[in-house]
Amino acid sequence: MKAPNSEQKKLLDLQQSDSGIDRLRHRERNLPEDHALTEANAERDAITRRLATEVGAVEDAQADLARLESDAATVAARMQRDEQRLQQTSSVKDVAALEAELDSLRKRTSALEEQQLEVMQAVEDATVVADSTRAESSAISDRISEITAQRQSSLDAIAAEMGTLNGARTALAQSLDTALLEIYEKQRAKTGIGAALFRAGTCGGCTMTLTGQDLADVRAAAIDDVVRCPECNCIVVRTEESGLW
Repeated sequence: MKAPNSEQKKLLDLQQSDSGIDRLRHRERNLPEDHALTEANAERDAITRRLATEVGAVEDAQADLARLESDAATVAARMQRDEQRLQQTSSVKDVAALEAELDSLRKRTSALEEQQLEVMQAVEDATVVADSTRAESSAISDRISEITAQRQSSLDAIAAEMGTLNGARTALAQSLDTALLEIYEKQRAKTGIGAALFRAGTCGGCTMTLTGQDLADVRAAAIDDVVRCPECNCIVVRTEESGLW
């Protein structure tokens, strides 16, 4: 196939646009923010699970405290009843029994008060731990919001660059000979490189240096011949930089 050398040179600009678009797509698929979000979300999930356990510990301690308070209230009511009965009875036997029971209830009250103090401390300690984890949860949520905003900013910047390159690419493609563009597109679909500069005996597509008959064939080709690299098959575009004329 033949095409004016000026048309073939346009392929280099087209390839530059396509390579730029490919790089942008790669950036879009491999944003550092995506990795950061994955790590931050995993950290938040771990914190959420830990917080659930810690809140459960607070609730268990509070339930223990409520049970002890209920037991203490029951004992206090029983003591009040026994003291009233003690004041009302004249039976020596009843007095002895009531005093013995009151003594037992006082010991029970003392034990319950000690247990309440211990459990109140447990509630306080567990609450401090849970509150600390809540602070961690809030901090990681803020971090996730920040990363998400950064990610969107990166995507917006990529979209803007992509729009510019796509516009330039469309204009170039429309200005090219249809048959030449078709060859370029078919090759680019295979390897990502449809055309490359030929310079110092080297194909810019596969970076292979041609020697012997392969190099002689490129040198002998007419200026309007569409030459393909014998190694990667991309169109090798010959310009003044090629050192062939």
